[in-house]
Amino acid sequence: MKLITYLAICTFSVSALQAQENQMLTLKDAIDFALQNKADSKKAKLDVENAEYQIAQVRSAVYPAINASGQLGYNPILQQTYIEGFGAIAMGQTWNTAAAVQIQQNLFNQQVFTGLKAAKTTREFYQLNSELTDEQVIERVATAYYNVFVAKKQLNTIDSSYVFTEKTRNIIKSLFDNGLAKKIDLDRVNVSLVNIQSTQQQLANAVNLQENALKFYIGMQISQQITLSDEDFEINKYLLNDSVEVENLTQMKVLEKQHQLLELQKETVKARFYPTLALTGTYAYVGLGNKFPLSSGTYWSDYATIGLSLNIPIFNGFAIKSDVQMADIGLRKLQQDIDDSKLGLQLDYQNAKAQIENNLSVIDYQKKNVELAQEVVGNTQNNYMQGLSNLTDLLDAENALVQAKNNYSNAVLQYKLAEVQLLKSKGELLRLKE
Repeated sequence: MKLITYLAICTFSVSALQAQENQMLTLKDAIDFALQNKADSKKAKLDVENAEYQIAQVRSAVYPAINASGQLGYNPILQQTYIEGFGAIAMGQTWNTAAAVQIQQNLFNQQVFTGLKAAKTTREFYQLNSELTDEQVIERVATAYYNVFVAKKQLNTIDSSYVFTEKTRNIIKSLFDNGLAKKIDLDRVNVSLVNIQSTQQQLANAVNLQENALKFYIGMQISQQITLSDEDFEINKYLLNDSVEVENLTQMKVLEKQHQLLELQKETVKARFYPTLALTGTYAYVGLGNKFPLSSGTYWSDYATIGLSLNIPIFNGFAIKSDVQMADIGLRKLQQDIDDSKLGLQLDYQNAKAQIENNLSVIDYQKKNVELAQEVVGNTQNNYMQGLSNLTDLLDAENALVQAKNNYSNAVLQYKLAEVQLLKSKGELLRLKE
């Protein structure tokens, strides 16, 4: 039984280890994982939650404030006063006790009313900012994902080149052993193999670095092994318009909401010019006597007061006026940011559009170039075996094929990166997680 249990545990551990060693990761999976685990997204959602408490905090000023207080005093020496005909008379009692409840209700306070509007607008701001943060996370994840994919494609290309060159080396070695090839040809192909191995090592390291960056951007453990999906690197055609409505983008909505907040902040400052009116009330129970209040001989009485508290600001050295002017300057500065952001977003769209159109033609050209380079390699290899071309021609043809494949991968990468920027400038980054 112990042996069976041990084998079961080992089998489960091996299965768990294999699952940990390699995980298929599509772009959608990577984005979903990042939105659930990355600190940026979590913090933005916490800001939305915190906005609810900010609203509750401001709203508290609308409700009545109720406080209770108590007092116990012992007067070992009573103050005396002198009355003509009576002499010195002690005033008060040895023990004084009081318990009171005070209530205050704001009837009119413009700062509180404006603060409520600002708190609700703050909640909307954080909700929009959370959406913007998610879009920024998606942009980073998609960019890192595509970079990993291309790095792996380049590594696969150089691996294929190594296999081809190794086969060529084996053929030449066989010919050399039979006296049908020169030693210099064998040495040259061996040097080429060493160079390819060096490039393999560099690309493998680049893939590892790119993968680590991707795992960091999505909040995944760096030790987790991943495999990417080929489907995420397909070319998608887009309908490109002459312009884009940047006002509907989340980035612009955040700036506009921020503008509303500054407007309300300015109104809050102005509200300090307004008078405030509050209803106040007090109920107290007082005990006086020469003994400790809990004993007999203490005189107890109660009283209550109800009143209005009015505060009218008259002059404060122009402090409020200065604060209003500073708030107005903040608004004008933000308006400059809004205008500049509109131009920048329109520029991003036009640049992405031009990049998309350019890379589509480059991809078609590079794809045909790869097919041609493969054909040249095949023909050159046949000619070399028949003695119609030399080794230099064969190695050059293989290098040209590697370069053509890398150029094609880079063209696709540039297209996919431009695709991310195009979707961003159109406010459609969420399409990447569909």
